[in-house]
Amino acid sequence: MQYYTDYHHHSNHSFDSKADMEEICQSAIHNGVYEICFTEHFSVNPNAPTFGHMEWEKYLNDINKCKELFKGKLTIKLGIELCEPHQMMDSYHRVLSPIPFDFILGSVHNLGGTTLRKFMNAHPEKDIYEDYFLELKEMVKNADIDVIAHFDLMKRYAFSTRGLYDFTKHKDLIADILTIAINREIGLEINTSGLRTSLELSMPHDDILKLYKELGGQLLTIGSDSHHAATAGAGFKEGIELAKACGFTHFYTYSLRKPTAVKIG
Repeated sequence: MQYYTDYHHHSNHSFDSKADMEEICQSAIHNGVYEICFTEHFSVNPNAPTFGHMEWEKYLNDINKCKELFKGKLTIKLGIELCEPHQMMDSYHRVLSPIPFDFILGSVHNLGGTTLRKFMNAHPEKDIYEDYFLELKEMVKNADIDVIAHFDLMKRYAFSTRGLYDFTKHKDLIADILTIAINREIGLEINTSGLRTSLELSMPHDDILKLYKELGGQLLTIGSDSHHAATAGAGFKEGIELAKACGFTHFYTYSLRKPTAVKIG
């Protein structure tokens, strides 16, 4: 039987979720999930929407409480999703270094000091995907992270007005990012949230997953990116099928930031 995981889930410890952690865990068990990692949004940048929401003591207490409540039923990991962790790196290090994280996602949610959507709308003349991928490259070059979250996230905001990016046009830049990630032992996630929207696409596109595999990439996690209890583990089956179709034989879980391979059944 396939081991089900969800390595990207938000609770009310994130600014954009009202989901209760205990209810998420109950839903995860109901949905057949064996292991969940909470990855709350966090930024040290006062201008980011995520700034100021996290209360670390409460977050850690809720994680530990759920570990006790659901012992033997659900493995619960302590994670975080960092916004632009290649910026203000000293500040990130001061806050995060005392905390025993199992897993750290890195993401680009902002460009030029504003959100992706606002940046895109303010610059109709720009190749918005190029700008996004260049910022992603800076993150992968410099940040202390385990996995790149939703690699081609910009399409969530640009698809309806600008269309999907041309993979061939951006392939060299994408390959550079993936090569740096592989050399730094930074993994890639299959983010299934697009499967629950009108986009009907996973993040990243299968062309990127195939290129990652071709370049020698192995570290792969699967996450729902859910902000609701009911959708804990959502899209895992589809994520596994996508991983298999792109040539992967394993996905990974993390403990104290060390990856462990799980065979795809």
